[in-house]
Amino acid sequence: MDDDRCFATHLECSATGARHAGEAPYGASAAGAPLLVRYDLDAVAAALDKEALAARPAALWRYREFLPYPDPAGVVSLGEPMTPLVALPGMAARLGGGRVVAKDEGRLPTGSFKARGMALAITMLKSVGVTEVAVPTAGNAGAAMAAYAARAGMAATVFVPMDAPEVTVREAGLHGARVHQVDGIIDACGRAMVETMPETGWFDLSTLKEPYRIEGKKTMGLELAEQGGWRLPDVIFYPTGGGTGLIGMWKAFRELQAMGWLEGPLPRMVAVQSTGCGPVVRAFDAGLRAVAEPWAEVDTEVHGVRVRKPFGDRLILEALYESQGFAVAVDDGEVDEMRAATAAVDGFHLCPEGAACLAAYARALGDGRIGRSDQAVIFNSASGLKSPIPEVFDVQT
Repeated sequence: MDDDRCFATHLECSATGARHAGEAPYGASAAGAPLLVRYDLDAVAAALDKEALAARPAALWRYREFLPYPDPAGVVSLGEPMTPLVALPGMAARLGGGRVVAKDEGRLPTGSFKARGMALAITMLKSVGVTEVAVPTAGNAGAAMAAYAARAGMAATVFVPMDAPEVTVREAGLHGARVHQVDGIIDACGRAMVETMPETGWFDLSTLKEPYRIEGKKTMGLELAEQGGWRLPDVIFYPTGGGTGLIGMWKAFRELQAMGWLEGPLPRMVAVQSTGCGPVVRAFDAGLRAVAEPWAEVDTEVHGVRVRKPFGDRLILEALYESQGFAVAVDDGEVDEMRAATAAVDGFHLCPEGAACLAAYARALGDGRIGRSDQAVIFNSASGLKSPIPEVFDVQT
């Protein structure tokens, strides 16, 4: 039943629902909101069944009918595998919870979940003739963009904070990107990118300011569904800076639900942020539909969540409300403790953002927002080796 047709029908403004009528390559909508790719899901269901899907290689592009570029011969790929679900029984027992598993995105090319979005975005941009790309980044998105741009023969420019983890900065440069270090966090990097843009321009791959990174991140949700036998966990904890993955997974779940492929209810989605930068948490706790004001004083070393006001804030909050989920902020001390404990107890090295998710799980257990029998997935968004390791042990000499 394999089918090489493209089932994407149009781009839709996430704010107004209007069909987008612009020319490729695509940025945001005319209303200044993220664009979403829509599909003929009835045609997808007629062209693909679960058995045919299961027979394909365990890689990102197995889901080509759910993506806007179906031709396996034309994709820009670095061999993106289906990432494993790793049980954390020791920490689950220590915290008094039920089954807790980590979706380990550190197994992807360049060691983070950013590979998913960049694989799709660079593939689509190459198909329409784009030759130069740029991105403001906390680190991992720039490294991934640089790698996929190199694979596609594109020039790449990365704007990264001065205090970004050294390995991600060097990684982007190693792949041939021009790297600009900026005083400030990702919003300052975005401003520097605009100010530095040459007259000839480059394509802006900022989070949700083009429609295809979200489609790549959507594959996390497709994988979760398939790995669970088309039954989803009770709750998903996701580190939320720009929130592309949370939005993308919710989009995937809705698409699968519309096709009748899922058994049981959809999961509760939980946005995990820091007490030092928690604009989504603050908006959710206030019952708002968007972040009212950017976070003023950012004070956290969890780099992946240092976003003062996400461009997709309305879509993040919409997913939380629709799923009956919530938002949680944890502090850096909790993150370091959870990271060290998980490594010692379960032998699993979480990145800071993944540890934040496990700390949020512990908090939610403690205050009763989730039950002790709930099946939970936490997202380990990158290899723990991409961030400085906490000094929580003594080295014997």
